[in-house]
Amino acid sequence: MRVLGIDPGLTRCGLGVVDGRPGRATMVAVGVVRTPGDAEPGERLVYLETQMDRWLERYAPDVVAVERVFADVNVASVMTTAHATAVALLTATKREVPVVFHTPTEVKAAVTGSGRADKRQVAAMVTRILGLEAAPRPADAADALALAVCHAWRGAQDSRLAGLARGVRA
Repeated sequence: MRVLGIDPGLTRCGLGVVDGRPGRATMVAVGVVRTPGDAEPGERLVYLETQMDRWLERYAPDVVAVERVFADVNVASVMTTAHATAVALLTATKREVPVVFHTPTEVKAAVTGSGRADKRQVAAMVTRILGLEAAPRPADAADALALAVCHAWRGAQDSRLAGLARGVRA
């Protein structure tokens, strides 16, 4: 299963592609889209859409895993993250690629074993799981890969269980 993980953000949006199945994962690509800070919000969203569309075209993922937006004290930050999330959902849906959402706690638990892990621990485990020489930087890139690994491991298992519940053998 090929998964495009997206850590949404309007300033920096992490993208990571992983080929994986439960217990195994290989990095295909990782990067961060940085939108022009001096551009209008709409222009930044269009730029983000263009870049995400290029990743979808180039890497042809089976599914897109996006970090679920969570409430924070900084409403402005939550709103820009929600806008970037909507762009990811729209871009993938236009290409008929399924989109799934994972909470930060789910992702941390999947890659570190603890839903309370900090960013440093997540980056260290992503580096180890994917056999990388160094942790992806900035943290948005490591987070995107963590999302992809989380879904490759948990999502595949959840899909099989749902199929078994429907009487379909995986």
